[in-house]
Amino acid sequence: MEGSETGWGRPAEPAPRWRALLDRARHAGRGAEQPEPDRRVEDPLPPPRPLAAPESFAPPESFAPPEPLPRRAAPNGYAGRAPAGQPGERPYGADPGYRAEATYRVDPSHRAEPAYRPDPGYPGEPGHRAEPTYRPDPGYPGEPAHRVPEQRRPEPPESRYSLLDNGYRPEQPPAESRYALLENGYRPEVGYAAPPAPAPTPPPPAPPAIAPPPVTDRGYPARAERRPPTPDPEVERARGVLRRELGSPRVLAFANPKGGVHKTTATVLGAATIGSVRGRGVLAWDDNELRGTLGLRAGSARHARTIRHLITELAQIEILEGDTLLERLDDYLRHASDGSYDVLAGEESPRFAQRLDQFTVKRVLELLRRTHEVVCVDTGNNVESPNWRTVMQAADQLVVTTVPREDAAFSADWMLDLLHEVGMGELAENAVTLISCPTPGRSPLQDDLERHFASRTRAVAVVPYDPALETGSSIEYAQLQPETRQAWLRAASVMLEPFAR
Repeated sequence: MEGSETGWGRPAEPAPRWRALLDRARHAGRGAEQPEPDRRVEDPLPPPRPLAAPESFAPPESFAPPEPLPRRAAPNGYAGRAPAGQPGERPYGADPGYRAEATYRVDPSHRAEPAYRPDPGYPGEPGHRAEPTYRPDPGYPGEPAHRVPEQRRPEPPESRYSLLDNGYRPEQPPAESRYALLENGYRPEVGYAAPPAPAPTPPPPAPPAIAPPPVTDRGYPARAERRPPTPDPEVERARGVLRRELGSPRVLAFANPKGGVHKTTATVLGAATIGSVRGRGVLAWDDNELRGTLGLRAGSARHARTIRHLITELAQIEILEGDTLLERLDDYLRHASDGSYDVLAGEESPRFAQRLDQFTVKRVLELLRRTHEVVCVDTGNNVESPNWRTVMQAADQLVVTTVPREDAAFSADWMLDLLHEVGMGELAENAVTLISCPTPGRSPLQDDLERHFASRTRAVAVVPYDPALETGSSIEYAQLQPETRQAWLRAASVMLEPFAR
């Protein structure tokens, strides 16, 4: 279809350039140059460049070797095309007369369609309004800095089923009466008389008005004083008895031939109770002939001196008077942890019992009366020894210790009979029976013992069980339970009541 019109009414493209190059190569050796056919290209191709060649090689006339092929460029759609105004590159292996096709140029007869412009007279579709062209306001200061919108917390679901039901919330009609929710929205028929509403509950009575705290002179509220609990009248009376004057030094003998009836415990607690009230002048002496333990359970062991060391220097101490006597005697005494009473410990060696004769015991008791107001003596178990009988003859008050057991009560009752036989019936009749409870609870035998000894002695006192005394270690009066201390106050007041003035 060379040189003719195409089927679309547009002129065909010019003949390929390689044909012209081929024709030129064919007629190059003839010497007569044929005119090239007319081309429909505006810019003719430039003549080929003459290339220098060695003398031994004579290329054909008007023949130039092909130029080196250009390197392949990136696949941008224009690879292999010669730039505008320059001859195209010859493909590798093509005919020497090949000339690349000229760059495609737009047909000058082609007219592009004009840009679309709406008909100014077209009214447009009904209801449609074109948005006006945006024109910035010259006085508008501009938008502020962009801010990220705050994220709101999702509202908490109103019920536990809202998340499962995709937020579905059933509408509940307002209850018209107090029976609406109970009867599933049942509405009484017309003419039905609803029951009367219940009477309103009266409000609770107002609490009594609290008086404001008193104010001091400086304007500050006065500090509330903590009032101690109301004391027991009987306990207060017992304290009053223990504070009175006794007229002269008194000796309290704690005795029972049976062992394990709390003689040592009663001696220590009797001295501790009286000393806690009087504050001074109370001593506990361990006169047990067979290695007593009073020195271990009472007092602080400042030293290891006992009654044996005191007897060794008794003659030098007896001649002293006043404060000098007190200071010299203090070297042989031990003291309670709270300082309420003193302790004269017994000798641990049983061979020393032979040296405590009747005359020596009287001298020791006379010395202790000169320095103390109350002397509590823990007697031994041998009622036939001169030591035991000497203490009984010098005692102002006998305290019969026992526990609620038949053997302990029998031993105490037999001792009272012995005192009547040896001429000390008055001491037995004015004695105080002290019943100590070794276990918690009340023994069924305790009532019988109280009635029996109440008929044989002046009074009967009962002290309860205390866990602080069960271990058998050092006795601390402050660690006893309040009930135990109150019972001992009443018992000690009964012991000293005949001598109080």
